[in-house]
Amino acid sequence: MKNWIDGLIQMNKKLCILTGVGPETGTGAEIARYFSENGYHVAMIARTEENLKNLEKKYNNTTAYPCDVGIIADFKKTINKILMDLGPADVVIHNAPLGTRGPILDLSHEDLEKNFRVNTTALLVLSQMALPTMLERESGTIIVTGNTAAERGKDGWGFFAASKSAQKILAESMAREFGPKGIHVAYIIIDALIDTPRTRPRLAPDKPDKFFASPKNIAKEIFNVVKQDKSTWSFRVELRPYGEYW
Repeated sequence: MKNWIDGLIQMNKKLCILTGVGPETGTGAEIARYFSENGYHVAMIARTEENLKNLEKKYNNTTAYPCDVGIIADFKKTINKILMDLGPADVVIHNAPLGTRGPILDLSHEDLEKNFRVNTTALLVLSQMALPTMLERESGTIIVTGNTAAERGKDGWGFFAASKSAQKILAESMAREFGPKGIHVAYIIIDALIDTPRTRPRLAPDKPDKFFASPKNIAKEIFNVVKQDKSTWSFRVELRPYGEYW
């Protein structure tokens, strides 16, 4: 019944497919909330079913699709179900991250490959499944959330940096290939710690507010990129709090 109702809702709203929807007040959840309040029905994808169902109850115009995007066969089935339930996507946002941390000699090639599946391969799969209808319409937006790991390798973050760098280059290649065909592809570099209930106490408990990026405002800026006029599209967008030294 709910899928049927969502289908009726979708007739009057654009569809946004969003990966990486974590707990409420986190970046993914705030993106889902903001888009659902501003003209979109949001198909929310993440591993934790309980959290997604809770958000689905709180946010109108959302549908939960529990899935681990790193299991590519399951991810494809999930996207197919979304497209069948809700129709073609107008916007896709790949926000699901995986960052395996540790010394290079202590990690395995399986760890590296898993980082690539979540960060890069899942972006490819999502884009390949959404693009055909976008190309028919000559409109659509693909957004990828990234960070400074895509720009440089750091001690202890080699696998994350390698896969995020590949993710950024893949997104840039798509922007160059599909931009002239009416598809806007943008890469959002978030150069900051994001202010979430998990991040602040664990990584920077003594830092002032100006040190953090606000998830609500990240969501708002991503929405602004989606709404850019074709004459002034951005590809690389950098977001950082005013107190960040760079």
